[in-house]
Amino acid sequence: MILKDVLIEKFNNGEFEFKGAKRIFELLGVKTNSEKDIIRKELDELEDMGKIVYDNGKYVLFEHSGLIKGTLKGNERGFAFLICDDKEKGDFFIPPKSLNGALNGDKVIIKHVKGIRGSSDEGVVVKVLERGVKKLVGTFEGENGFGFVVPDDRSNFVDIFVPFKFNFGAKTGDKVVVEIFAYPEGRKNPEGRVVEILGKKFDFKTERLSIIKNADLPLEFPLKVTRVAESVPDSVRLQDKIGRRDLTGELIVTIDGDDSRDFDDAVSVSENGDGTFTLGVHIADVSAYVLKGDEIDMEALNRSTSVYFPEEVLPMLPFKLSNGICSLNEGVERLTLSCVMKIDGGGNIIDRDIFTSVIKSKKRLTYNIVQKMLDGDDETIKENSAVYPMILSAHKLMQVLSDKRKKRGTIDLTVQESHITVDKNGDIKIEPRTAVTAYKIIEEFMIAANETVAEFVYYIRYPFVYRVHEKPDGEKLAGFIAFLNALGISVKWRDETCHPKDFATLLDKIKDEPYYQVVNKIMLRTMQKAKYSPKNVGHFGLASACYCHFTSPIRRYPDLVVHRVVKNILSGNPVWQDEYEDYVKEVSVTASANERRADEVERDMDDLYVCRYMKKHIGEAYDGVISGVTNFGVFVELENTVEGLIRLENLPKGYYTLDENTLTLTSGAHKYTIGDAVKIKVAGVNSAQKRVEFLIIG
Repeated sequence: MILKDVLIEKFNNGEFEFKGAKRIFELLGVKTNSEKDIIRKELDELEDMGKIVYDNGKYVLFEHSGLIKGTLKGNERGFAFLICDDKEKGDFFIPPKSLNGALNGDKVIIKHVKGIRGSSDEGVVVKVLERGVKKLVGTFEGENGFGFVVPDDRSNFVDIFVPFKFNFGAKTGDKVVVEIFAYPEGRKNPEGRVVEILGKKFDFKTERLSIIKNADLPLEFPLKVTRVAESVPDSVRLQDKIGRRDLTGELIVTIDGDDSRDFDDAVSVSENGDGTFTLGVHIADVSAYVLKGDEIDMEALNRSTSVYFPEEVLPMLPFKLSNGICSLNEGVERLTLSCVMKIDGGGNIIDRDIFTSVIKSKKRLTYNIVQKMLDGDDETIKENSAVYPMILSAHKLMQVLSDKRKKRGTIDLTVQESHITVDKNGDIKIEPRTAVTAYKIIEEFMIAANETVAEFVYYIRYPFVYRVHEKPDGEKLAGFIAFLNALGISVKWRDETCHPKDFATLLDKIKDEPYYQVVNKIMLRTMQKAKYSPKNVGHFGLASACYCHFTSPIRRYPDLVVHRVVKNILSGNPVWQDEYEDYVKEVSVTASANERRADEVERDMDDLYVCRYMKKHIGEAYDGVISGVTNFGVFVELENTVEGLIRLENLPKGYYTLDENTLTLTSGAHKYTIGDAVKIKVAGVNSAQKRVEFLIIG
């Protein structure tokens, strides 16, 4: 047994609890100085890991210390909040004087103290366990060679001091990547070295690159990865087909966006004589080419997801796989993992068959083409006559599946999303993303396949990566109920009894009310974020007892893992079960974190493009709707989905108070509530904060 494990075991059974080093040496029978040094080193390492705490000359298990672990979330004003590992404890306010050299993103241990902020809990950092930020992007400011880097992300609230010999030729106004090599003690600034100069501040290309670098997203694949990718075959070989079901003669099509270049999924639909449907969902078998533990696989896990920007994609897999051998291109053979379901008229899946296969897509369809067929466009129907009957069957099945999900309580949150496009001249266009029926068809089919595969593995009790969505946090739910009550909407459900159908019923009940969009928006903010987990706790938003991501292994790593597990089970001789226990845990944590990173950087990039677009519209007036109220101002969303801020100081003069229950900002006769219609003028663009600023004019 490893020495650390021995020590922890003795702490757990109480033998070493509340004892000093001298007594621990005696209990272990350690006498020589060299042996004592080894034990001291192990105790120090256990303390650094946060397993034990040294306090007043005694060692104690962390969980018995009364201290709290978590991750710091910084604020530009110099304070931070501790996001506790134990979610039940809530968050703790950490004032600047109590940070003790800790920075944004650090994993720390704090001591709970009585604060002076009303009911808020306050803490003092007593130990930094792990530094969260090692590199960051910012603007170099200085003269005579030395200077400071002011971070772009102001949650990193401390400037980085750069000594003369580490400036890498940076000049004031340069956007740089700085690597921290010395962390602060007390109130000292961290020290770093410039490792890359990105360009001048406010240059669009520089700002764009800064967002990518700040998120530490890889722009290129390492040479060792590309070399492995080069060895992947360009086409399906005869030996690749062995043991697979040949579906190349079946009518199978892909349906994607106009600008899609890689195709994960293909579908087949038929109506049976007994009133049932047969739905086939055929997914690119990436696992046939990306082997667990190889160079491509490790890089894919590190990325976890493809990241999408208005003008480019940072793919999870090298181009040769994502757009080549793995992509279900029209007219070529491709290896797939198929989930074929028999579905009755009530939307119930009464039979399923999951197997490895070979397909040949008969048609590359787009949402627009399918929509035109459904709308009765004669020319489009004529051009696609071979697939038109299947599209009609697909539409009918979509309605059946959708009705079934609505009955069980799926929450249909209609969130207005923006669609940003850039033409060949670099001109930006922003408009609401329209939800077409054709997209809904694919959405329903993918949900059906994801649920079916998840249930298949769940009942076998094999290690797996589930897609989970927990029910709303009790505190947020209470706030939402208070908001509804303020609107005169009474609900009977509470935290313990809350069910997805309650939310769905509420939305249906108020769908014709003027405050519908307001409630929709606040409901979305009340929800938890979906994530990956080795433990199945269901998917609240979908009202699904069991769910996974199976359908996009080209762009999502958890889907690739799902394929590996399924194929392993299908082999009839499942192996590596013990190994997979740890593997799915690692994947769940890594993929969830990288998904959040991707979401944040995509939002930041969209904000950059929005700012560039709105610079051309400064001074113009628009109708908008209040989308958020805060103690520092009011957010307004325009019809094209652009959101901007009216600062508190730019509202009509007065003393404003924020009512968090009604989400209303009030000063005398002036009252601003989410959902209110307002007229605004574009005042300017804050490029540093990537924020559009408005003035209210009516």
